[in-house]
Amino acid sequence: MPAKIRLQRHGRKGYAFYHIVIADSRAPRDGRYIERIGSYDPNTNPATITLDFDKAIDWLAKGAQPTDTAKSILSYKGVLYKKHLLGGVKKGAFTEEEGERRFQVWMTEKEAKIQAKKNHLSEESEASKKSRLEAEVKVNQDRADALAKKIADEQAIIAAKAKEAEDAVKAALAAKKKEVEAAAEKTEAKKEENVEVSVKEVAKEEKK
Repeated sequence: MPAKIRLQRHGRKGYAFYHIVIADSRAPRDGRYIERIGSYDPNTNPATITLDFDKAIDWLAKGAQPTDTAKSILSYKGVLYKKHLLGGVKKGAFTEEEGERRFQVWMTEKEAKIQAKKNHLSEESEASKKSRLEAEVKVNQDRADALAKKIADEQAIIAAKAKEAEDAVKAALAAKKKEVEAAAEKTEAKKEENVEVSVKEVAKEEKK
């Protein structure tokens, strides 16, 4: 029976994840399968892959053919490289111990690259978070400055209007004071005039 190593889709629209399965090549993509050997979640960064390494090697040895995507996953996890090394051991190109040593060196380098990518993504995330925080602080500061300026402008307008009102009151009081002083001077002059008239009348009476 021809078998394929393929992905079987699960999850909701816009958030799909996949099971890595062994299925009859004639079966529908998301139909029945023979065995599940792992999963692939592309929604994380980097993508999360779980794989039963030994079962994948065993199925490849039985002739199972991976689809293009499954082949990329198997290559990423080192399954294809391990199969290649096992082939070299069978041909006598090197010993099993040498093959295992080469595989462990490859795995160490691969894990170092993955960890470096994770560190880089983490640093980018921290830098992005810091940048967003600084931008938010700046926006808040700009809003605070704008509010402070608006309050200062309003206070300046209120102070100017109060000064105008104070000046108007002072001017009105000054005008009223002048008016009262003028009325008082007029009244005083009238009194003096009346006194002069009275003196003249008294003088006339005395002459008589």
